[in-house]
Amino acid sequence: MAEEKKLVMPRVKLGTQGLEVSKIGFGCMGLSGVYNSPVAEQEGIAVIKYAYSKGITFFDTADIYGANANEVLVGKALKELPREKIQLATKFGIVGVDASMMMVKGTPEYARLCCEASLTRLGVDYIDLYYQHRIDTSVPIEETIGELKKLVEEGKIKYIGLSEASPDTIRRAHAVHPITAVQMEWSLWTRDIEDEIIPLCRELGIGMVPYSPLGRGFFGGKAVVESLSQDSFLANHPRFRKENLDKNKNIYLRIESLAKKHGCTPAQLALAWVLEQGDDVVPIPGTTKIKNLDDNIGSVGVKLTEEHLKEISDAVPLSEVAGGRSYESMANATWKYANTPPKP
Repeated sequence: MAEEKKLVMPRVKLGTQGLEVSKIGFGCMGLSGVYNSPVAEQEGIAVIKYAYSKGITFFDTADIYGANANEVLVGKALKELPREKIQLATKFGIVGVDASMMMVKGTPEYARLCCEASLTRLGVDYIDLYYQHRIDTSVPIEETIGELKKLVEEGKIKYIGLSEASPDTIRRAHAVHPITAVQMEWSLWTRDIEDEIIPLCRELGIGMVPYSPLGRGFFGGKAVVESLSQDSFLANHPRFRKENLDKNKNIYLRIESLAKKHGCTPAQLALAWVLEQGDDVVPIPGTTKIKNLDDNIGSVGVKLTEEHLKEISDAVPLSEVAGGRSYESMANATWKYANTPPKP
């Protein structure tokens, strides 16, 4: 196994605007449910504090996670940590999600209301990195970013990010105010951003923040060697449905075999592959378990050559991955532009 206790968490510049973060971030969403039942408040706070004690300073949340509950939880954890040493990211723009649609909103007025509400729930004076979570194509991106620029000027946010944005949207947004980071799904079995998004972000000096870098836990053994609760969101995810999972298990077994060769766990190998994609890449795996958190941290000790990276990539042919990658593909993404105000 990679030796976690001997590791020092590296720090990197995320983008070219000055934001410095830990090389691995922590995605807080799972602490408030979605993949599993929400953890008890003190348990969630303890996980965040443990991550910080191991060198993770970059924490990611969003107003939609747990219907605002995740931001409240993160805010309580921050009260027990040195705020000036934390890089806090949150997101706005998804109003709601159900079985058939995702409701998004990106008007300037809504962006400001959401930011003010997040500041209150988090109990902070500023947000280090504020993302538009999903793009509302009924509102010109220039208008949304224009409002976020005002929030930067007012000191309420320090840096601006986009999540799940198209190349055109990224370029147009960046022309209004420098975008510091783009958050996209990126893992061994989700790699569609490599053709256009990654080259564009590097051209513009924008950092990459991969979410679900372990394939929503798949490369950690979820649903393969670890049981999957039928109450979990993943029970209906295309890649975890039985007919597809039976095919995808072969991919996991290949990574498991390669991990043994590298003396690490499958999760560490899969996460190390993401980490090795560049110094401008900062994945944000999440977990509710200290054991898994230690495992993720240990991935920074797994060193891979170009030959190793190719061997790992080749073990996961995208043509063999069964099922779509996300909620959007699962629900065929009926996007609704909602008029619902943010919750206080």
